[in-house]
Amino acid sequence: MVYSFLILSGIVVLLLIVCIAMYNKLVKLKNLMQEAWSVIDVFLKKRHDLVPNLVETVKGYAAHEKNVLDNLTRFRSEAMQAKDSASRMESENNLGKALTQFLAVVENYPALKANDNFLDLQRQLADIESELAMSRRYYNGTVRENNIYIERFPSNLIAGMFHFGKGLFFTADETEKTLPDVSF
Repeated sequence: MVYSFLILSGIVVLLLIVCIAMYNKLVKLKNLMQEAWSVIDVFLKKRHDLVPNLVETVKGYAAHEKNVLDNLTRFRSEAMQAKDSASRMESENNLGKALTQFLAVVENYPALKANDNFLDLQRQLADIESELAMSRRYYNGTVRENNIYIERFPSNLIAGMFHFGKGLFFTADETEKTLPDVSF
């Protein structure tokens, strides 16, 4: 009788330790996702800050490209005002498309492409976009790990009990996957 109580107690303690370990891993994965999103947020803020400088620099050269410049400004504003992750991702994708169209328009202005101020801004934008791409990959990796752990048995039981949710992947929409048309 005593041995069966000890064995049963040992099993309960072992299950409790496993549950605690699963819970702690879920907390860690959630925090890694939040940290990765925070890094993306920093680069998006840098990109948002850079857009007005780019627009002002190009305005003098490309006055008749007002629609592209207006779209860029509007999408930047929408991206900065987005509240939840899903709408933020969508508005950031729209801003990315607008930046691509903007850079395609710039190709039509040789004098602008030689302007030192514009070249510096363009280099900064390229650096930010590169950092964003790396940050998105890291973020998506943390989302993948979190989602796998939440869906896998038996950690899915702990995740369900404590309401851990799956993360959203930061994806490019279909128009971002195609190259812009540039004609001279």
